[in-house]
Amino acid sequence: MPHIPMVKFSGARKEYGNIVAVKNLSLEVAPGECFGFLGPNGAGKTTAIKMLAGLLVPTAGSVAVDGHDVQAEPEEAKAVIGFVPDKPFIYEKLTGREFLDFVLDIHGFPRGKAAKKRAELLEMFSLTEWQEELVESYSHGMKQKLVITGALIHDPKLLVIDEPMVGLDPYGHTLVKGLFRKMCEEGNSVFMSTHTLAVAQELCHRVAIIEKGEIVAIGTVAELREKAQSDSEQLEAIFLKLTSPSQ
Repeated sequence: MPHIPMVKFSGARKEYGNIVAVKNLSLEVAPGECFGFLGPNGAGKTTAIKMLAGLLVPTAGSVAVDGHDVQAEPEEAKAVIGFVPDKPFIYEKLTGREFLDFVLDIHGFPRGKAAKKRAELLEMFSLTEWQEELVESYSHGMKQKLVITGALIHDPKLLVIDEPMVGLDPYGHTLVKGLFRKMCEEGNSVFMSTHTLAVAQELCHRVAIIEKGEIVAIGTVAELREKAQSDSEQLEAIFLKLTSPSQ
């Protein structure tokens, strides 16, 4: 059987009037790959991620998830995605359990079938005792954990996450990193945007660096180091060299 990428951007472009936020973006992410999507503020990362999640329509080109065009087959594509945006929205007058049931209903997932998975995730994120409390009473870190739980509860093939570690304590950091590794070991994929470059270096099989809407480098950390002609082993130093104003 032919190889089907978990993520495929094909010449994706997004314009806002005279502003081009993303220019002809083409890349693939394989099943089982943790992929880092990095760039300075305003580089086009969130725009690209929203096209991947089906929240924005490309001006040109296409985006596919697990072989499904996000625009032509939106339900099939979104069914396999777990999405955590940089600024998650939660209905704060719901309890944690009600929020998760709402997510399950959106995906058409039988609540009974998901009860065990919900209980496991709530326990894992230390939210079991809070599941009947209104979300408005949660701390920022707890809300982030709840949103990640909601993104994972339907067993997605692809987790798309923008700034995964925001608001998490050290225990939460370790937990989330372990979840990402486990997802990829099971043949699923993670598409992660973060400014925490140490996390990207630790977890990602490959990374792409985007600047001014265009990919300036893509590959393993070793390949990026070679492209940057850098002696540093640290992704942060390589990133700064590849995105410096002199480049």
